[in-house]
Amino acid sequence: MNGITIVIGSICILAITYRLYGVFMANKVLRLSNDSQTPAHQLADGKNYVPTNRWVVFGHHFAAIAAAGPLVGPVLAAQFGYLPGLLWLLIGAVIGGAVHDMVVLYASMRHQGKSLSEVAKKEMGPVAGFCTGLAMLFIITITMSGLSMVVMNALANNPWGTFTVAMTIPIAMAVGLYYRKTGNLKIASTVGFLFILLAVFLGPYIQGTELGHFLTLDTKTLSILLPVYAFFAAALPVWLLLTPRDYLSSFMKIGVFVALIIGVFMINPMVRMPALTQFTNGGGPVIGGPVWPFISITIACGAISGFHAFVSSGTTPKMLDRWTDIKVVGFGAMLVECLVGIMALIAATALHPADYFAINSMPEVFKTLGMNVVNLPHLNHEIGLALEGRPGGAVTLAVGMTYIFTSIHWFSHLAPYFFQFVILFEAVFILTAVDAGTRVARYLIQDFFGEFYAPLKKADWLPGSIFASALACFLWGYLLFSGDIGSIWVLFGVSNQLMAAIGLIVGATFVLKIAVKRRYMLTCLIPLAYLYVTVNYAGYWMITHVYLNPEAPGFNVLNAVLSIIMLVLGLVIMVTAIKKWIEMWIAPRIEVDERPAG
Repeated sequence: MNGITIVIGSICILAITYRLYGVFMANKVLRLSNDSQTPAHQLADGKNYVPTNRWVVFGHHFAAIAAAGPLVGPVLAAQFGYLPGLLWLLIGAVIGGAVHDMVVLYASMRHQGKSLSEVAKKEMGPVAGFCTGLAMLFIITITMSGLSMVVMNALANNPWGTFTVAMTIPIAMAVGLYYRKTGNLKIASTVGFLFILLAVFLGPYIQGTELGHFLTLDTKTLSILLPVYAFFAAALPVWLLLTPRDYLSSFMKIGVFVALIIGVFMINPMVRMPALTQFTNGGGPVIGGPVWPFISITIACGAISGFHAFVSSGTTPKMLDRWTDIKVVGFGAMLVECLVGIMALIAATALHPADYFAINSMPEVFKTLGMNVVNLPHLNHEIGLALEGRPGGAVTLAVGMTYIFTSIHWFSHLAPYFFQFVILFEAVFILTAVDAGTRVARYLIQDFFGEFYAPLKKADWLPGSIFASALACFLWGYLLFSGDIGSIWVLFGVSNQLMAAIGLIVGATFVLKIAVKRRYMLTCLIPLAYLYVTVNYAGYWMITHVYLNPEAPGFNVLNAVLSIIMLVLGLVIMVTAIKKWIEMWIAPRIEVDERPAG
């Protein structure tokens, strides 16, 4: 198998899906119409509800949902071979992820841009709403601290990366102010993008200066600065920092993967990892469990991810200018993210299997595999780093992309620059999800605690915004600073996909309510059935084989307790939803137009 075949086949499948299934979801299931105003117009406040050009919203939404998942997940899942990851990315994104994101986004907009917990409360009752809110708060805290830890490790003692990431903040604010004043998106985009490129290329030259010394930060300092930045991103008006920064970052993200696609077409790398490996039944050095259910747990973003529900019911529904933009933003961004995941999979599987496992396994574990590295010593010399024993996926992706780029003759001597640029690219990619996710956490906290103190529910109430933003940053910032997230990070995969299942539960309820034909509910029920069974089995497997197994390296009773709590919350929501579905199915069907009134 070669890279070009996978890329062309995947692009064709995703393009056909968007043209056929995306149109079906938009026109038949949701019946999108621009006859009425969106919440961005109805509740426009210049801070949170801001009507925005659909391509700007697309850039923000794509940047927010495409964090570490489509980069790291497919790289880790390459342990099983290239075929399981490729199939799950395509099937999961087409049948599950795009539908999930689109339906959750529409449901949130129909409820004035409220969070998924508020939508669940209105559609399924207070019990489902409370459980959904509790699950979302738990998951978003883990997500933000875990993503920030990846960024922190990428920027620690890395003045080049720290300088470039820091420069994106004033550049984004300048772009936001200019666009706000003039409305000229082309000039704002062009100038902002050029300044970001300038910051990237200036990075190496500041490393030996006083500024470079000042920006050489340790992990503890970064663990304080990242929540501080996230606080301002969450509390400031959305048009000033968060949206333009995510929008400009999306140019870098999409540009890097367009360059990778071009590189794949120029050198046509062979996929060296076999279709299936000997680790499909479990016991692998990267992922301990079997290919199912863990292929669908390891690869979340890129296929289907609960984190997307936070963005689709957080910042994005408050910004869409027209209802029909939902198809481009909700459905389209998910398919683009799927392609990102496929390119990451190609970059990882283009390495020799022994090189892949040497990077992703600790040295003592790699010795037990009986493999001999091939190109890794040469790559170590070219990049100037010892790459063995760096698990987690980020380094593997950087090495794989560097391997592809430097195979082009013109770039053969630029290996360290490509490697550092990709590491930086990953940090920026992830940080855009951190700032958007923190703002979503702010909305969740305001909705959740607003039940006890009503003014908190007002998104434009300044004291409430400051309190909720500060609390959100403190919760995940404490985990980041203390390092406690390392003890519960393994919960993220299961809890994230449980969140996706909850999103599909709410989506199925909403579709049953509004769709002309009840069978359209199957668009959500089919992926829900698979995902719910997968998540529960994965949780059960981890509890019995790892968390409560004294002989397992991951033995941790607290993780077992937290897993059980999450699965019970999911069960309560599912039972509540089934009761609601039965009531709605039995009730007489009244054919009315359930779309928003003009």
